[in-house]
Amino acid sequence: MANWKNLDTLKSFEDLKTVKHVDLVSAMSGESGANRVKNYSVKMAAGLSYNYAAKEVDDDVLKALEALAKEAELSEKFEALYNGEVINTGEKRMVLHQLTRGQLGENVMADGVNKRDFYLNEQKRIAEFANKVHSGEIANAKGEKFTTVVQIGIGGSDLGPRAMYLALENWARRTGNFKMEAKFISNVDPDDASAVLNGIDVAHSIFILVSKSGTTLETLTNESFVIDALKKAGLDSSKHMIAVTSETSPLAKSDNYLEAFFMDDYIGGRYSSTSGVGGAVLSLAFGPDVFAQFLDGAAEEDKLAANKNIFENPAMLDAMIGVYERNILGYGSTAVLPYSQGLSRFPAHLQQLDMESNGKSVNRFGEPINYVTGPIIFGEPGTNGQHSFYQLLHQGTDIIPLQFIGFKNSQLQNDVNIQDSTSQQKLCANVAAQIVAFACGKKDENLNKNFKGGRPSSIIIGEELNPKSLGALLSHFENKVMFQGFVWNINSFDQEGVQLGKVLAKKVLAHETDGALAEYSKLLNI
Repeated sequence: MANWKNLDTLKSFEDLKTVKHVDLVSAMSGESGANRVKNYSVKMAAGLSYNYAAKEVDDDVLKALEALAKEAELSEKFEALYNGEVINTGEKRMVLHQLTRGQLGENVMADGVNKRDFYLNEQKRIAEFANKVHSGEIANAKGEKFTTVVQIGIGGSDLGPRAMYLALENWARRTGNFKMEAKFISNVDPDDASAVLNGIDVAHSIFILVSKSGTTLETLTNESFVIDALKKAGLDSSKHMIAVTSETSPLAKSDNYLEAFFMDDYIGGRYSSTSGVGGAVLSLAFGPDVFAQFLDGAAEEDKLAANKNIFENPAMLDAMIGVYERNILGYGSTAVLPYSQGLSRFPAHLQQLDMESNGKSVNRFGEPINYVTGPIIFGEPGTNGQHSFYQLLHQGTDIIPLQFIGFKNSQLQNDVNIQDSTSQQKLCANVAAQIVAFACGKKDENLNKNFKGGRPSSIIIGEELNPKSLGALLSHFENKVMFQGFVWNINSFDQEGVQLGKVLAKKVLAHETDGALAEYSKLLNI
C-alpha cells in the first residue's frame, strides 16, 4: 500500500529547498548550453522527445527531484491507480482512463465486468457504427450519406475531442483519411448553436449528444435547440442523433437516438478523449483505424509513465520539474506554446486538464494544505503568441515557465521557399530562437531594450503531428498532471469547484433567490 503524505512532511522536500539554484543565463550560454541541449533530453513514444535543457535544473537539482519522486512513491501510486484501487477519494471511484487504450497491470473488475473488455467492446461498437455511416448503410431519410458530424457537449465532452479533431484535420485531408467534417456545440449561449446550424446542411448531418449523467443542463438545452432545427427542416431527429452516455442515464435506452454508446463513472470528462467521448466523433470524422492509432500512441506513452526510473519517464520528470518551479522557485503560471496550427485548441484542453484537476487547496482526505498546488495554465500557438503576450513573458515582472511543442515537418507538407527558407523552416527557427532568447536574454544599456533572460522553458519535439504522436502527447500531459497531484497529495480526479455555479444557476431559473443573487438576477432580467 502506498503512503499518502502531504508534500511538506517529506524529508526530500526539505532537502530540495537547500539545493543551490541554477543560473540559467550562464548554464545556457556557449558550449555549456550546447551540451545541455544534447544531454537533457528523454525519449517519448511515437518519435517525440522531451528536452528540458532550458529549465532551471542541473544534476544536483535533478538528483533531489529523483529523491522526492521516490519518497512520494509516485510509481507505486500510479501502479495502484492502473490496478483499480480507489484513487478518486472525493467520489470514492477508481480512475481508469488508461484502460481505454491499453492495460498496464491486473484485470480490473467493476460493475460485474472486466473494464478493459468493456472499453474494447464500446470501441468495437463505435467502429462498426462509423463504418456503416461511411458506407451509407446508415443514412438519412432519403438514403443519402451523412457528410457532417456535430458533437453536443461541454467541458471535457467538448474541449478534448475538439482539440483532437483540429489537431488531425489537416493530416487526415493529406493522407486520405478525412471522412466527415466535424463541428462542435458547447456553449449554452444560443449564438453558438445557431452559428453551427447555420453553417451546415442539417439534412446530411449526424449529431452526437455527450452527457454521462444525461442531465447536463447546457447540453440538454443545446440538444433541444438542435431538435427544433431538425423539425423545422422537416426531419425526424431520432434518425439524426446518437448518444454517448452511461448505461444508467435516461439517454441509454431512449428511442430518440439511432444508437447509444457507453462510458462510466471511472473516467472524468477531462480525461475522456480516448473513451467513447472522443472515440465516436473522431471515428466518424477520420475512421476507426485513425482513432486506433491515436489510442496506440497514448498506450505507448502510458507504458513510459510506468517506468520507475525518472530519467526514462518523461511525464514524471516533467511533473517534478514543474513541482520544483511551483513550490521552490515560486512560479505561479505556465504557458503552453505549440508551434503547430493543428494544436490551436490544445492549450485550452490542457487548461481544463490541469486547472480542473489540480486547482485544489485541501488534500485527498479533505484537510487544508499549507503549500501551493496547480499553476495557472494558458497559451496560444506560435508564432501568433509572439506578437501578443510574449512581451510579458520576455520582460514582465513575473517569470512564467514555458512549455513549447514543435514538429520538424508540417502536416499538409505544402510549403513554399521564400527568402531562402520555407515557412516550416521559419517556424522552427522561431522556436529555437525563442527558447534561447528566453533563457539567455540580451544586455542593452537602454533598459527598455534590455532582456534579463533566466526565463525557463522545455520543448516536446517530434517529426510530425499525426494520430500516434497526438496520442502520446495527450497521455504525457494527463500523466504529468496525475504525478503532480500525487506529489501534492490532492485528488486530481474530482471537480467540486465547477458545481457551485450550476447549483446557483438553477436557483435563479427557479426564482429561488435572495440577497446579491436576487439583485444580479434582476440586473440581467432573468
